This record gives sequence, structure tokens and C-alpha cells, in this order.
Amino acid sequence: MNAIQRLLISSLRKRRVVLRFQSNDRPTVPLGSRILTDPAKVYEHNMWDHMEWTQEEEATAREKTTENSSVRVRLEDQVKYESQASKYWNDFYKIHKNKFFKDRNWLLREFPEILPVGLQTKEEKGKMSWDHVKTNDTDSFSNIDCLAMLKGVESGKKDSGADFTYSQSEIRSGNNQYPEKKRGEPVETDLFPGSHAAFRILEVGCGAGNSVFPILNALKNAPETFLYCCDFASGAVELVKSHSSYSPAQCSAFVHDVCDDGLSYPFPDGILDVILLVFVLSSIHPDRMQGVVNRLSKLLKPGGMLLFRDHGRYDLTQLRFKKGCCLSENFYVRGDGTRAYFFTEGEVHNMFHQAGLDEKQNLVDRRLQVNRKEKVKMHRVWVQGKFQKPLHSFHNDPDNLFPGVSAG
Repeated sequence: MNAIQRLLISSLRKRRVVLRFQSNDRPTVPLGSRILTDPAKVYEHNMWDHMEWTQEEEATAREKTTENSSVRVRLEDQVKYESQASKYWNDFYKIHKNKFFKDRNWLLREFPEILPVGLQTKEEKGKMSWDHVKTNDTDSFSNIDCLAMLKGVESGKKDSGADFTYSQSEIRSGNNQYPEKKRGEPVETDLFPGSHAAFRILEVGCGAGNSVFPILNALKNAPETFLYCCDFASGAVELVKSHSSYSPAQCSAFVHDVCDDGLSYPFPDGILDVILLVFVLSSIHPDRMQGVVNRLSKLLKPGGMLLFRDHGRYDLTQLRFKKGCCLSENFYVRGDGTRAYFFTEGEVHNMFHQAGLDEKQNLVDRRLQVNRKEKVKMHRVWVQGKFQKPLHSFHNDPDNLFPGVSAG
């Protein structure tokens, strides 16, 4: 491989990682921008961001959880809640249908990685400036430069023996997400939902579609994208499929129990660009969480992102549980039979690290919710993270961007 080819591969490899992980910090607008600097003004707004707890507040929260977990749910009832988990969630959706949760329009602001590069929201397009990315002389190509050089590489592939399997349409799609193909490997001929797509997303625990439809709305002008969504409550999946915005051409909703390792997905491993895991893992028994995360990791392609958000330790919801609702440490059952676990930042780090994913973001989101009429202050806590599957090393081309092109 000549110097120009090596330079191109290095540029595309670095560029791809930077672009896929689009946001390192919390967005400033509209989330994360309301900071309480004057305690006397606490009742002027309904929510304050980035709240720091005092030692007294944290001690009080710890005391409340110690108290409400002092009486545990009977073992036979714990077995029932585990074995009939899908029944309780099906009952939940029968009662509430699609009216319980609001659409998660905040998703695209918190997780711009959901979208292929080039489809960022207006806010993200304003933030995504190369002025914010530190580059050196070998990583400062424009997309036009890269395409022009790539044409030059492709024109000489017969002489070099390179086995390129990527079309110009794949390259021009703007997301630099090349299919993971090894030299000599035949092109995938088995069709599956979304097999045509160049960019694939999976939402685990889709519920009534409160994330699905904001995402589909953002992807409506991107025909090369595909969204999978699953839930182990069949009632939830039916709600998604019956929605007026559901389109089998760009979305596949299916029933799936992520805790069952024996169940296959309707697509091969290693093809997903993004997995969305939002307020789902907390409903799973703690002993089964690691297995779930390990399995999801296998679905990601190298460089793919898993986006996580869930309940944080000492959130108001945890503190409000009464005695007799605790299943195990920091794991509770609600009155309707559904369950909730409350995570720490360290627990989240350990789980995804053990699954072989690199941590790109892992933060505790502390906010103060205010009832201005009743003069009541309530602490809310969530944990949010972004975890990337490492780029595997195939011979001397770690990203396998150009199968058949050696570094020699």
C-alpha cells in the first residue's frame, strides 16, 4: 500500500469514529441550561439542571432507602414477578395504551448518534463544527478530498489486487459506515428486514413507540436507514404496528425477550450501528442484566454505539417506595407488578465494560423538580451513558475499511 492509500485509510478511520460519537457533553439547549444560582429563586421554574447534592441530602436519601428496603417481598412473590413479567407489562399497556408516556423528542438532542451523519438536528448541526475537533495534518481532509482520493485508489485496484466491495453510493451516503465484509467473503444474499439498509438502529423495549416515532420522523428523508424495535409485551408491539406512522418499509417491530439467550433476532449479529436502551434494563432482574448487555453487544458492528439512560440511585421514585416493595437491594416492584432498579454510575460502567464496550459517556443527571404551587422540591436522578464497540483488528487494517488492502 502506498503512502496516499495509508493516509486515506487513517483519515477515514479517525473521521468515522469522531463522527459516530457526535456529542461528548450534555447539550446546553434546551436541556442542561437552567442552573439554580440563587436558592431564593428556586420556585421560579419547574425544573433545575445539574443539581449538586449536599451531604445532608444524600444522607437523608440513603436513610430512606435503608428504611423502605428493610422489609422484602416474599420469595414466592418474587418468583411470580419474574416468571410473569411479560403479563404485568401487557396488562400495563392494556390499561394505559399509548397515553401514559409522552413522545421522547429529547432523544435526538441527548443522543444525536441515533441519526446517520448528515441528518443531525438543527441544534447538532450548529454544534458540529470542525473547529471543535482537534486534528493534525494527516487528519484534515474534506469529504470531497477523501472521495477524490478513493476514486484514485479504486481505479488502481486491479493492479494492487485489492478486493473492494463498496459502491460509490455507499460511500456518498455520508455516514462512512461501510459494511463489515472480509476479503473473499460473498455479498450477503439472504434477505431479512432492513437488509437493504446502510444504517440500522435497534430500540430495545420500545413500549408504545414513544421513541420509535420521533426517530422515524427524523429518518423519513433517509431511505437507506432502518429501525428495529422490540418489546416482550405483545400488546406494546401491537400498539406500535397499529400507529398511523408505522411503515414496514423502514421499521420492523417484533416481540422479543432480551433475557432469553436462545431467542434469535430477525437479523444477523454485528450489523447494527446504534442500540437504544432507555429505561429498559432497570425492569430486568439484576442477576440477568449482564447477560442482556453481553448479547446486545454482539449485535453491534465495530464502531457501533449503545446509548443508555435509566433510573439513578436515590431518585425520587426510589425514595417513595413503601416497606414491602423491595425485591432485593435497590430493586423494587410497583403496585402494577412491573419492576424498577436504580443504578449508580459505577455499576453502569462495570456492566458495559465487561461486555467489551468502550465508555464514551457515563454521567449522573441530577435535577431538581419543583411544585411551585405546593412549594415542594423533589430530586430526580438518572444515569446516562454512551458505549462504543471497539474497532476490531483485521490483519493490519483495524477497521476493515478496505478488505484485501494490506498495510505492507
